Amino acid sequence: MPDLLIELFSEEIPARMQRKAAEDLKRLVTDGLVDAGLTYAGARAFSTPRRLALTVQGLTAESPTTREERKGPRADAPAQAIEGFLRSTGLTREQLEERADKKGAVLFAVIEKPGRKAPEIVAEVLDATIRNFPWPKSMRWGAGSLRWVRPLHSILCLFSDEAGAEVVPLSVDGIAAGNVTRGHRFLAPEPFAVSGFEDYAAKLKRARVILDAEERAEAIRAEAESQAFAQGLEVVSDPGLLEEVSGLVEWPVVLMGKIDAQFLDLPPEVLQTSMKEHQKFFSVKDKTGRITRFVTVANTETEDHGATILAGNQKVLAARLSDAKFFWENDLRVAKAGMTPWLESLANVTFHNKLGSQAERIARIAALAREIAPLVGADPDAAEEAAQLAKADLSSEMVYEFPELQGLMGRYYIAAAGKPAEIAAVAQEHYSPLGPSDIVPTAPLSVAVALADKLDTLTGFWAIDEKPTGSKDPFALRRAALGVIRLVVENGVRLGLLKEMLSAFLWFAIRDVAEESREYTSELESLIKQAIVLGEEQQVLDNLDLVAKAVQTIREMPVTNSDLVPYANETADLLSFFHDRLKVFLKDRGIRHDIIDACLAMEGNDDLALLVKRAEALNATLATDDGANLIQGYKRAANILSQAEEKDGVEYSYGADPKFFEDASETALHAALAEAEAVIAPALKAEDFATAMAAMAALRAPVDAFFEAVQVNAENQIVRRNRLNLLSRIRTLCGQVADLGRIEA
Repeated sequence: MPDLLIELFSEEIPARMQRKAAEDLKRLVTDGLVDAGLTYAGARAFSTPRRLALTVQGLTAESPTTREERKGPRADAPAQAIEGFLRSTGLTREQLEERADKKGAVLFAVIEKPGRKAPEIVAEVLDATIRNFPWPKSMRWGAGSLRWVRPLHSILCLFSDEAGAEVVPLSVDGIAAGNVTRGHRFLAPEPFAVSGFEDYAAKLKRARVILDAEERAEAIRAEAESQAFAQGLEVVSDPGLLEEVSGLVEWPVVLMGKIDAQFLDLPPEVLQTSMKEHQKFFSVKDKTGRITRFVTVANTETEDHGATILAGNQKVLAARLSDAKFFWENDLRVAKAGMTPWLESLANVTFHNKLGSQAERIARIAALAREIAPLVGADPDAAEEAAQLAKADLSSEMVYEFPELQGLMGRYYIAAAGKPAEIAAVAQEHYSPLGPSDIVPTAPLSVAVALADKLDTLTGFWAIDEKPTGSKDPFALRRAALGVIRLVVENGVRLGLLKEMLSAFLWFAIRDVAEESREYTSELESLIKQAIVLGEEQQVLDNLDLVAKAVQTIREMPVTNSDLVPYANETADLLSFFHDRLKVFLKDRGIRHDIIDACLAMEGNDDLALLVKRAEALNATLATDDGANLIQGYKRAANILSQAEEKDGVEYSYGADPKFFEDASETALHAALAEAEAVIAPALKAEDFATAMAAMAALRAPVDAFFEAVQVNAENQIVRRNRLNLLSRIRTLCGQVADLGRIEA
């Protein structure tokens, strides 16, 4: 069967766009071919800095003939109706068929479409693909109307089979398709013809172009590691940079250079970030972990084996690292002096126009961290201090130049200021976790500040009604909620979310009341600012009494219940949001949504660690035969009870009297319930859900035996009511563990 080869040759395509562009080319072309009636055996797309390529194997030579019947109006319908039908079919009145119907003769159109040759279809599909290609950004050039990511120079489009290859006749904006391409811009710029994909790939490689991006990346990785290993060094792994660099070169030439000794004292993260962001260099470390060399990837071979390229790169790198060293040394001086200027400047940095400055936000986080600290085993004073310093590096020169180093540089600077290592670590760790695979901090101080930071973010945006909607989440609030869940669950933190969220919302309620009375801007704001920044010659937090006075003033603001009502409603809504995120989190752990719903219905559902513990125990119980079968018995009991209670207008919850038992199964079930209750009650009190649910699952046999042996709705009303009260005990006892009625059959 024939094969198809397409290449779109242009000026350099940005590396970040290449992978998706190759996927889009494959999708648009193959979808178009299939829609037109062609089938194929396989397809693969490729990208280099100057070309997108697609090979389609086993393509059918032509589309099949199709026959379609369309029912039209009645033969005696008005002329306008018939004419409209004729226009839609493209037929004449004589070509229509009349067929008998219940209501008379009806017109039918039989439309036959003959098959078309594949090259004709390919030309149409490729033309549409090129003209409507979904580049994130595109441009026009010259006098043409075509838009492409960079000027498009040539189109290669070959249809080949056993008889040979033919160029698909196609012209897009004056660019005619052909069988010619070019190799490397400098090493093999002359055009050459190809006859198919294998010929194309082989000739490109001889022309110093590696077509496959994965092959280029592997060549870079292997050569870099080989050169480093030869000198007893190791390349710092960076998959993202490797993918980007492989999109910058068609013929990778790996070169290793030295970093000037004057820069080796810079933090390794600064060296790595500066080289990666500005130069696209890989870092190379020695056995001690110090970064001493770099790897660069050139796109050409030189007679001096890259010496000139390395010399130029090292000169540019020295200039970049000189800037980094200047920032580092300046920042260290500020840090050692107490970071006061940085903290002062945060009062002039807006976090959000409706949520105030970074300084105001830090004050909220510090107060909340102090409140959370005892719950996670942290010292409240240390938590408050750590929170007030954690974001100081946002004003540093290094973080201004390299925002991705925020937190990490704070750790260095806080340590340089003479603070304890555990407080310095908070600056870096309180941002985590940033995603589902990110490491969760475990140090108590870091956990306290991380929780306060994320809860402040969530309550703040809830307070101003900036909640996620559909797929839109501009402030990453879903990620913040998942961060809270992971911090609480993975550290086993017993945290009442309702209380902490209300505490966080209290700040916004106070602000609203204070703004109305004009007290916030005149008195309270002044106290808060003094608490955060104490003056040029004083260290932050030296006068803790100012902090205490500010917090006390806040707590004594005249906030009434009516002022808190809107925030109480927002708290409930935010808790529901947490529950939705928790379902996603637990689903990844293999726990069904109905199991989570059964646990959410219980008291204490704002204690996420307790909630997860309950859900995991219930999930394990339902995985057993006894647990799964007990659910059926429980639901049967609950259904019989609810029907009887509705019919009788009473609630059966008084307990069964053994003297009215008529069958041994009733006695056995009554005894089993008493035995289970003796285990379940203390187990639930101790939060030993596994033991409680195991005792519940053990009821399966006596419950099954009861339903097999007796009829609950007996004719004797005394016996009937007694059996209903026995079922009530099943419902009550099992309902203490979870709302089993929510478990799906």
